[in-house]
Amino acid sequence: MDLNDKVAVVTGGASGLGRATVERFAREGARVAIFDLDREAGAALADGLGRRALFCHVDVADDEAIGAGIEQAVQTFGAIHVCVNCAGRGGGATKTLGKNGRFPMDLFREVININLVGTFSVLSQAAERMAANEPDAHGERGVIINTSSIAAFEGQKGQVAYSASKAGLVGITLPIARDLAWYGIRIVTVAPGVFETPILAGLPPAAKESLEKSIPNPSRLGQPAEFAALAHHIVTNRYLNGATLRLDAALRMS
Repeated sequence: MDLNDKVAVVTGGASGLGRATVERFAREGARVAIFDLDREAGAALADGLGRRALFCHVDVADDEAIGAGIEQAVQTFGAIHVCVNCAGRGGGATKTLGKNGRFPMDLFREVININLVGTFSVLSQAAERMAANEPDAHGERGVIINTSSIAAFEGQKGQVAYSASKAGLVGITLPIARDLAWYGIRIVTVAPGVFETPILAGLPPAAKESLEKSIPNPSRLGQPAEFAALAHHIVTNRYLNGATLRLDAALRMS
């Protein structure tokens, strides 16, 4: 799918991987609806991109808020062709059982609800709108990109909820690809490694250097622009479907 004059929804679009994707898509000629909880950052980004961008205050844990954002995007831009899900949260660095007791079930449910259930709610509502699009010359109506993590495969101590939520995104990818094939809608999941995002911005230099040394090649943190470049490629490569792509410079967590 050519992004020029297409409409994309990007959750978590005000910062990190989502922001880089918004900026890349806008440069490629797309119109972008930025879904985020951060009103100030989201509005500033949309203002900077001009008429090609729209900020929607959306909590991905709220089905009604998602629906309102989807409706706002369609009313403003006329359709939805691409959905990129970057919104999510960490798992609280809490062990299944530790010195403070067992993992709080409320926290477990919250992480799953935001990272997995919220993502599915966004993509399913977006897919419903994509199905109404006129197919292009190749029969394509839409593309969905989800953001998992290498924690889906190599979760660390204290990542039980986070790993479960990200593994869930890997698990739903192929069934969704099969479910949506008739409509001409593709889905691909990206599993990033360790990226230079606001979550890691507070790391002490020594800790960051140690982390970078564990990454085979290139031995550095990933750049959000590299995630955005892959998202763009997924949209344009029609044969990518039902797959999970690791973007991690060959990092395998011990």
